[in-house]
Amino acid sequence: MRRLVCALSIALLVAAFASLLSAQGPSPRRFAVVIPDSSLERVEDIGLRAHTNHLIRFDPESSGTAPSGETPQSIRPVYNLPATGGAGVIVIIGAFHYPTALNDFNVFSQQFDLPVEPSTDPLLSSNPVFQVVYASGTQPPVPRRISTNCGWAHEAALDIEWAHAMAPGAKIVLVEAASSLLSDLFQAVDVANTLPGAAAVSMSWSAVGGEFSSESLNDSHFTQAGVVYFAASGNTGGATGYPSTSPNVVAAGGTTIHRDTSGNFIGETGWSSSGGGPSLYEPRPSYQDVISSIVGNARGVPDYSFNADPNSGVSIYVSTVCHRMSGWLVFGGTSVAAPSLAGIVNLAGHFSASSNDELTLIYSSVSNGGATINSTYFRDITSGTAGSFSAVPGWDFVTGVGSNQGLNGK
Repeated sequence: MRRLVCALSIALLVAAFASLLSAQGPSPRRFAVVIPDSSLERVEDIGLRAHTNHLIRFDPESSGTAPSGETPQSIRPVYNLPATGGAGVIVIIGAFHYPTALNDFNVFSQQFDLPVEPSTDPLLSSNPVFQVVYASGTQPPVPRRISTNCGWAHEAALDIEWAHAMAPGAKIVLVEAASSLLSDLFQAVDVANTLPGAAAVSMSWSAVGGEFSSESLNDSHFTQAGVVYFAASGNTGGATGYPSTSPNVVAAGGTTIHRDTSGNFIGETGWSSSGGGPSLYEPRPSYQDVISSIVGNARGVPDYSFNADPNSGVSIYVSTVCHRMSGWLVFGGTSVAAPSLAGIVNLAGHFSASSNDELTLIYSSVSNGGATINSTYFRDITSGTAGSFSAVPGWDFVTGVGSNQGLNGK
C-alpha cells in the first residue's frame, strides 16, 4: 500500500523507517532511512500534485562536512563509464525555488573535479555549465525550512549534481516549476522543450497516488523532437507511477550496489523498493513487443536501472536547509536513477531523435522473448525482489533490462 499520510515529523520518520528499504544480499552496513516530507503522499494530493522520490540515509557517525556515500569516481567503474564526455543540455524539472543551486552545484563540482559554472548569475542563458530557468517567468516561492515542500530543493540538488557527475561535458539546466502541482510541472516540461540544445529531460517525481485514468492525455508533453525523457519509477516496490509509465519516457528503476568491507564492488541486485509493474492505463508500446509474454498488453516499467538503495546511496551537497539537514548528505531512491541515466545516455553520444528511438535502441538488447539481455551493453540483474516481483534472468519488473555497462547500446 502506498504511503498516504497527513503529517509526520522528521524525527519520527527516522525511527519509524529505520529498517525500511533495506538492501538485499550482502552489505557491510545498514542505515536508518529518512523519508522527507516531499516524498510522502497525502490523500488530498492524489491526482493533483507530485511527490519527490529521494530518500536520505541517516548516519549518526557522519558530520555532514565531507562526502560519505558513493561518489562519481567510485561509481563510474561499476558501470564502466569514462570520467569525461557529454554534450548538449540536460534539463532537470523541479518545483519551487532552490536559492543556493549555483553555489551547491559548484561545491559538488569542485569536490569531484567536475567543470564548475564560472558565472555568478544562474539565470544567464549564456552560462556554459549550469543555468536556472523559472518556468512561469518569475521566481517560484521558496518553501520554509520546515514544510511539506522544502525537500524539493534537496531533490533538485541531487538531480543537477548527478546528471553533471555522469555527463561532465553537458550543460545542466534546472527548470523550476511554480509549485508541485502536476499542471505546473508539465508546464515546466513544455518550457524545457523550447530550450536550445536540450537533448534530455529528467523528472525525479511521480504523481501522488501513482497512476490516474487520464494520464495518457499528458503523454504529448514528452514528444519534442530531439529530446529523450527520463522519469523515476518510484520508491514503492512493485507499484507504478506516472510519468514513468508514459510510453514516451525512459522509466528509471533502482538497484543496490554491494561492496565488501574493503570497498570493492562485488555485485548488484534489484532494490526492494524499486517501482515497477504493468501500467494500469498505458498500452504496451511497440518497442516492448519483444517482452509481450511478460508485460501482456500493458506498458511495462522500468526500462533501465541505476543504484538507488539508500544503503548504497550517493553523496550530494546542499546548503539550503530542510528539516535541519544540510551539507554533505547521502541520498537514495529512484530519484538518483533518473538524472544519472539521463547523464549516461548523454555521455553515450547517440542523441536519439526521441524517447521512442532511444527505447527502441535499449530494447534491441533484449531477445528470446525477454529471457536474454546483451551482457556487453547491460548488466542483467538476476536477484532481488520488489513488491510481488523478482529480478530474474532477462527483462523483469524490478530492473527492466538491468544496469549500465559502457556506452554502447543506449
